[in-house]
Amino acid sequence: MTTQEFLQKMKSGTTAKAGSNTHLMMHELSQRALKITARLNGEYHEPAKLREIFSELIGEPIDESFGLFPPFYTDCGLNITIGKKVFINSGCRFQDWGGITIGDGALIGHNVVIATINHDISPEKRHDNIPASVTIGKNVWIGSNAAILPDVTIGDNSVIAAGAVVTKDVPANTIAAGVPAKVIREIDLNKQD
Repeated sequence: MTTQEFLQKMKSGTTAKAGSNTHLMMHELSQRALKITARLNGEYHEPAKLREIFSELIGEPIDESFGLFPPFYTDCGLNITIGKKVFINSGCRFQDWGGITIGDGALIGHNVVIATINHDISPEKRHDNIPASVTIGKNVWIGSNAAILPDVTIGDNSVIAAGAVVTKDVPANTIAAGVPAKVIREIDLNKQD
């Protein structure tokens, strides 16, 4: 199985059974991500060098408008897609096996966790990995210490409050807060400050 075939299989939501070839490839690609993130996080880099290393991590070019404050952690990297003018603050952890897409202009606060893997409730299948994607729309702001769980889409312009745990889709132009996160109000895009 090629890396691209593996990534497509994960994005499709196919369960990676413990001990299977897919599961073993997860471990292999994790080692690659660990090496690159160790380099990314191990010393100071000018912004252009950070973008170069991050591009290597995700296997795609990064726009020069991308910003990152390390440290940053991921267990794969190759299933992350980043738009333009995205900023990721320090301490974030992305579990991107199922695919993470981040739209243009998104701001991601300190220590945000984005997870795309679940495990079976049954103890006999608990070590299997069940991938599901996360999509973050354009101009989304995710506050510090929020957790975005698998199979979630956050609509354009929305705000996720600090410490929120997002378990379900969040509509565009809304603010969601709490554990589990719930929409607490709409954002009036016509209102001028």
